[in-house]
Amino acid sequence: MYQHLLVPLDASPLAAVLTERAVGYAKATAARISFLHVRGDLSSQGDGALLHALSPALFDQAASGNARILVARAEAAARAAGVPAEALVVTSSRPAEAIVQAAHAQGADLIALASHGRRKGLKAALIGSVTRQVLETAGLPVLVMAVETHLTERSDEQRALAVLREEHRSLAAVLNALLAEVQRPAAAQDPALLSAMLFYIEQFPERLHHPKEESQLFARLRQRTPAFDGLLAELQAQHAQGTATFTALQGRLKAGDAAGFAAQVQAFAQQQWRHMDHEEKVVLPAASEHLLPADWRAIADAFEANADPRLGDGGSFDRLASRLLDLARRG
Repeated sequence: MYQHLLVPLDASPLAAVLTERAVGYAKATAARISFLHVRGDLSSQGDGALLHALSPALFDQAASGNARILVARAEAAARAAGVPAEALVVTSSRPAEAIVQAAHAQGADLIALASHGRRKGLKAALIGSVTRQVLETAGLPVLVMAVETHLTERSDEQRALAVLREEHRSLAAVLNALLAEVQRPAAAQDPALLSAMLFYIEQFPERLHHPKEESQLFARLRQRTPAFDGLLAELQAQHAQGTATFTALQGRLKAGDAAGFAAQVQAFAQQQWRHMDHEEKVVLPAASEHLLPADWRAIADAFEANADPRLGDGGSFDRLASRLLDLARRG
């Protein structure tokens, strides 16, 4: 039985489906997972090399892309399922070679890949692909998961559930980084980074995700059944409580109260863990039982719109989260 999976993820929607399947497999076999994202080597390109020479700081921002949040979301999904996991990002212009090297370096005994092929038959699908190169050079077992058909055939309900869980994983990843930062000695903490993390939490879950949960998911579930009115009222109250706790967080950071801020971060994170746990274990299954196809279509469309860039500089929340996680991983 395999005990350590290396799961390479790209920036396509296939990553979420592959993550779900890999986590399920690892949980069933008591295995652990190393999630890997291979980002392209921007410095090997003409424009990238020029940017690196002119401004190393701007180069670092451009090169980081959304890589860190891609694997951090997967790591958060694994942890939520009780599966030990780590998140890795490497830079290479040869993704297949980087995947094989990472598998051996991490001591993985199985590589789990998503097939991107669109032609009939596995052999045809893999010709010329990264998957084929990994199969030829890995020197250890490779499991190819044909997730593309599954993805293209997703129902509106599956679309909605996927994006809701992805947003939970994004928040979980930033919360983990925030907790790690406040566990550093006070003198080693970066106030600017802490402030940026709070900005992300304020702009994304507080102002975008939670209100849409209330107006789209909670409201529609109330329309279909009164059975969960009490729980939904409690969850809505937790949204308000979380906002109050978050306001206190901002105040303690501004006041330079490192000990009070760290304690408040712990309390806020615990609130969020419990809240998301209730939503995923109770509310989402209830919604699957009671909501109609039209409800799911509206929810999916509303939450998928969250992926659109909406920050003042034209960036996206994924890019901001990735940048924060990259900064949080400093020495």
